[in-house]
Amino acid sequence: ILYRSAVGRGGEGRGGRGSLHCAAPASSQTPPSSRNKKQREAEPAPPAAAQFSSSCWPPPPAAMGKEKIHINIVVIGHVDSGKSTTTGHLIYKCGGIDKRTIEKFEKEAAEMGKGSFKYAWVLDKLKAERERGITIDISLWKFETPKYYITIIDAPGHRDFIKNMITGTSQADCAVLIVAAGVGEFEAGISKNGQTREHALLAYTLGVKQLIVGVNKMDSTEPPYSEKRYDEIVKEVSAYIKKIGYNPATVPFVPVSGWHGDNMLEASPNMPWFKGWKVERKEGNANGVTLLEALDTILPPTRPISKPLRLPLQDVYKIGGIGTVPVGRVETGVLKPGMVVTFAPVNITTEVKSVEMHHEALSEAMPGDNVGFNVKNVSVKDVRRGNVCGDSKNDPPTEACTFTAQVIILNHPGHISAGYSPVIDCHTAHIACKFAELKEKIDRRSGKKLEDNPKTLKSGDAAIVEMSPGKPMCVESFSKYPPLGEYQHVATETTGQSI
Repeated sequence: ILYRSAVGRGGEGRGGRGSLHCAAPASSQTPPSSRNKKQREAEPAPPAAAQFSSSCWPPPPAAMGKEKIHINIVVIGHVDSGKSTTTGHLIYKCGGIDKRTIEKFEKEAAEMGKGSFKYAWVLDKLKAERERGITIDISLWKFETPKYYITIIDAPGHRDFIKNMITGTSQADCAVLIVAAGVGEFEAGISKNGQTREHALLAYTLGVKQLIVGVNKMDSTEPPYSEKRYDEIVKEVSAYIKKIGYNPATVPFVPVSGWHGDNMLEASPNMPWFKGWKVERKEGNANGVTLLEALDTILPPTRPISKPLRLPLQDVYKIGGIGTVPVGRVETGVLKPGMVVTFAPVNITTEVKSVEMHHEALSEAMPGDNVGFNVKNVSVKDVRRGNVCGDSKNDPPTEACTFTAQVIILNHPGHISAGYSPVIDCHTAHIACKFAELKEKIDRRSGKKLEDNPKTLKSGDAAIVEMSPGKPMCVESFSKYPPLGEYQHVATETTGQSI
């Protein structure tokens, strides 16, 4: 089930309908100061516990440098589509991993007879190493294009990872859908049981409105690099993404080989028939040949700097000699050392001692930044993943006892009635919430009311529902804080299916 809280998204026929029933105290607005570029680090990365030690905290300020815009992308697609190899190739070739690490991985891959899988091996090794240090559910890596610094939120393709994909996808500026062109592989991915359709639908429903499609494994078509096979796949995927809500005219389709490198960074000599992709949109048309060029056509997001601070916690660490270090992504506003912050729903207030991103001290962290911050006099047991950090003096976050949500049922075997209590994923929180009242059934596109107080809901229905969290929870009105009120996800614990 996908929904957004406190229904009231502008221009969708539901203006101002939603409400939260635990009001935050009124407070004066204080505009954040401008970013100090000397203390910004160009490459975004998730904080890792290994990066904090008493000898290096706080880290040195970053050197001055020309700063590119940060973009977050999510790589989606069926489990065998070649996402890891394609993603690994980009990171490998575009400077996302230091040379020494690459050489170490290459040597290990060769020794284990996996030399032909070196790009995917790089990703697998990074995952394994990260898991040994700290576990961050959505693995983040970075690389550089001529125009952007890009952080990849890696969404694994297995059904077990749907929950992780939701929390990662909702942070993405663009989705890169990888489909395999190999014989039988495309069909398996786009079948009803495959993940291609579900991932694309989830990305759109979660608000990721920009899409790039990589038609991968072109080297394994029959015959290899087949134009006919590519055209067939483009036709079918275009029809499906159009049905979801994407406009295919704005979506670059690129035939690639994530392993051999065809059309990844340079135009492939193996596909002379491919004259390039082009997109048409009101913000300006674009064209190119490679996947790298397609990434540079992503429209940069407008970051909500002027809103009050909201930072959902992804994890909390205890670092020897330093203390408690919560980590997470700034969604709105600005986080600065010296700021007095409040954590909701636990209602704990403390001072921020220092903020860091990728080994560098920051004078302020902006929306989109994945940071760690050291707080005074707070035990690691006091705050946890799913709590939300805000500015104590500027509309601090509070607990929502109940909230109104706009719900879309994607895939549920039976009927849903009042009292249904699935586990939901809202920002980084993972909490059971009860459907306390089914208020009305609505048209999923226009938002028009179809029926008052429906008895049940089924797959395909959209509705306005009163939700009651089973544990204290911080959820916000979509109209005020989209990242904390936009499309949350419910999964059935028994089947693992997203519904």
